[in-house]
Amino acid sequence: MSGEGTYYVPEQSKLPIFASIGLFITVYGAAGWLNGGTPTLFTVGFIMFAMVLWSWFSIVIKENLAGLNDAQLKRSYVWAMGWFIFSEVMFFAAFFGALYYMRNISLPELGGDNTTNEILWSGFKEVWPLMVTPDMAANGTSATVVGPDINMSVTTADSIFTWLPFWNTAVLLTSSFTVHFAHTALKNNNKKGFNLWLGITVALGIIFLFLQAAEYIHAYAENLKIHHGAYGTTFFMLTGFHGLHVTMGTFMLLVMWLRSVLKGHFSHEDCFGFEAASWYWHFVDVVWVGLFIFVYILG
Repeated sequence: MSGEGTYYVPEQSKLPIFASIGLFITVYGAAGWLNGGTPTLFTVGFIMFAMVLWSWFSIVIKENLAGLNDAQLKRSYVWAMGWFIFSEVMFFAAFFGALYYMRNISLPELGGDNTTNEILWSGFKEVWPLMVTPDMAANGTSATVVGPDINMSVTTADSIFTWLPFWNTAVLLTSSFTVHFAHTALKNNNKKGFNLWLGITVALGIIFLFLQAAEYIHAYAENLKIHHGAYGTTFFMLTGFHGLHVTMGTFMLLVMWLRSVLKGHFSHEDCFGFEAASWYWHFVDVVWVGLFIFVYILG
């Protein structure tokens, strides 16, 4: 029901249940894949989750085109997207906090020249990248651990132009500008320019994911894996979850691009779907800047 003084309440839906199931299968499958399993379960869960999102987007779009989304409901969408991005900020803050605590508090305490190291963890050294645990060093088993030939920081690169994180950064920061250009074109009622710049943004997102895959292949070739100590764990957890968010953002922008090209959706007055996706994309870019500084430059 819509109109003056009313608030539209969508019908009950099973989509949240299916989304939760799909996301659970995706995460469970990813954990199994990382521990020597196959990517089958991960792929099934991801496809299921993507299909649910597609269906969900379709329902919301139909409601909006039918005029059911009044001003109050649209404000609730804005707040919902804002809180969602805030929750993602807290999610990454936990990982960045863990990296900071490990490198600047626990590592000096456990491996420094102090009583704790002398009594409990004799033999454990304060080095980064950290490939062994204090217990392994104290028990003399660290010699059996084979670490990476190189880490992924800028100090190991032959040239800035052959360093994959540089190109990842260039691509992602460029995409932040192109999505802004798309928004500007839409404000000026330039749908052709909007479609062009948004399409370029989607293409840059896909290129970033290919570069991320190439970086992982390179890391494995240099014997850097997720089970290789604190460095391997934090590197793959931070960059892996960011890659997942880039995948989600690319999918969202792709949906918006298809809506505009195939259906003629969006105008200056009615474009919240695109705006929400662009907000998310800018958030993903900001997170990558943090990763680039603290994982690659200072790592």
